[in-house]
Amino acid sequence: MYQVTKAIKKVSPICKNGLKSTSLYINTNSKMQIRNYANANPSNIASTTFANTPMGVFADQLFLQPINPATIRPITDLKVDTKISLKKKFDRAYLKKDEWKNVPLEEKKNMIVKFRDLLIANTDKMSKDLTEETGKPISQAKNEVLAVIDRIEFFLNNVDKVLAEQIVRTTDKFQEKLVKEPLGIIANISAWNYPIFIGLNVIIPALLAGNCVLYKPSEFSSLTGLNIMEFLHEAGVPTEVFQIVLGKSVISQSLLNLPIDGVFFTGSHATGQKIAQTLAGRMVKTQLELGGKDAVYVHSSADLKTAIASIADGAMYNSGQSCCSVERIYVDKSIYNSFIDDFVEVIKRFKFSFDPMNPKTYFGPLTRGMAQVEHLQRLIGSALKRGAILELGGNIIDNAPGYFFAPTVISNVHHGMDIQREELFGPVVTIQPVSGPAEAALLMNDTPFGLTGSVYSQDPHVANYIAEKSNTGTVYWNSCDRVSPYLPWSGRGYSGIGATLGIEGIECFTKPKALHLFAPTLGYFGEAKNSDIVPTKPADLVEILKNKQEEKIAYEDRLESPLAPVYNFDTMDLGYPLENDALFAPDIPNDSEEFVRSKLQSGAIRKVTNKKDYVPVNSVKDEDTDN
Repeated sequence: MYQVTKAIKKVSPICKNGLKSTSLYINTNSKMQIRNYANANPSNIASTTFANTPMGVFADQLFLQPINPATIRPITDLKVDTKISLKKKFDRAYLKKDEWKNVPLEEKKNMIVKFRDLLIANTDKMSKDLTEETGKPISQAKNEVLAVIDRIEFFLNNVDKVLAEQIVRTTDKFQEKLVKEPLGIIANISAWNYPIFIGLNVIIPALLAGNCVLYKPSEFSSLTGLNIMEFLHEAGVPTEVFQIVLGKSVISQSLLNLPIDGVFFTGSHATGQKIAQTLAGRMVKTQLELGGKDAVYVHSSADLKTAIASIADGAMYNSGQSCCSVERIYVDKSIYNSFIDDFVEVIKRFKFSFDPMNPKTYFGPLTRGMAQVEHLQRLIGSALKRGAILELGGNIIDNAPGYFFAPTVISNVHHGMDIQREELFGPVVTIQPVSGPAEAALLMNDTPFGLTGSVYSQDPHVANYIAEKSNTGTVYWNSCDRVSPYLPWSGRGYSGIGATLGIEGIECFTKPKALHLFAPTLGYFGEAKNSDIVPTKPADLVEILKNKQEEKIAYEDRLESPLAPVYNFDTMDLGYPLENDALFAPDIPNDSEEFVRSKLQSGAIRKVTNKKDYVPVNSVKDEDTDN
């Protein structure tokens, strides 16, 4: 086992020589030596100039050889799809889709039940393959296999009500009815970090709803994708209905060019944006589950011991390779220093080894290899040059057999740093002090991403305040980095479009059809009745017009009153105040609505909208206050 030792804290300047030396911020007595930034490539990773040539890039797309990121050794060779093989797969699905659509739902459910049982029976094989190709510690791989059972059960228990025919209104003359039909043939381009969770979030409800699926797993989790295909076919799902597509980005582009009926993608914002642009104008159902820049606020009233344990796991589980991993922590100034000390100590107790197959291992390697390593190095190095403090870790680990990155904690950051704006996707987390809930909410929302936000507090008013202001698809109180099958998983802004899981995660694989049925004879549809959505009392147009006239007179009377306030809608800031702002009397000058408003007016900070290109705000830190 390797123990992470805390770096020297609050050294000023952090590093006079930039990144040429680690001596000022790395404890030299550490049992885990951190590689110097100047030596970016481990000695056992081969690098050739051919890989950077056009022919080298082309050749890279033609071969698929999964690499174990813990050892940097090839696992096997896989045959990739071509445009010709992909077209054949689509044609097979097209010829089968009507037949699969008409298979009774109970038969489809029985197939998924058999698939569920096969997953349980083959947990060890699934976990081993997942660990070998992604580096995910074996205990976490088993957790993923077993935890997906709850999601399958949710889909099985709720698909009937979603797909059920709804009779909206029946009279003696006509009937209005709503039915749900499958989209048709969908493309599922999936991710590598949780390939079982993310893949089956789409595959199971899509199949139950009557769709055919062309499943493109990530090139980093192709073996897991092949296992999913094998067990679905063994469970009785026709081979034409569920087909796997193997390859890299070139084959994904070819998949998008087919006349598919829906695209469900999970991955980075950059790739999701390209997919949206590719499909623009084709009127294809598109759902994008993208990245996050997930933030946590720790209020001074929080149970620190419980909060730190939860946040540390939320930041470091799966080596931080999750769209909802905690990347930014905002802590009240009164508890800032003690929080950092205790937080680092908790992370140092997590078990670290170079063997992901060891059940006690907590940290695994970075799945995507040097691309991820260099991304993290760039963001960390830039932050340190701008004055950030390295509390723990900071780089890849010397003499490691694979792409192992030290768990890293960075403090003294601000929003002028790239590390506070770009998605990290690694075992790296930042900590920034705030004056209170008002500043915390402002900074948490200072990102174009909008996946999750968390608040740790014993005060429900603080929790409600952060939840109300958080511009994210999910908000946690005294928890983080969790997903429930019973609630929709959705993002805002750069975090995507649409939702998986929850009832919404079944409905999205269907399209509605409204039926207006007029019978040839009276009473053909039986007893007249209305569903709950039909008003019990028909609209009275005369009464509505009378009420509107009374409202107009009352409004004009208020305008003529000398006490009526005069509003200038041209200059009014419609974003503030929010409903719960009055709950927080400012303890110090810059924890107030007036402070926030003054900063907005001066241009020091800026509210983020999706209408403009994202530009980072400056730090709202008051230079005269003690950090």
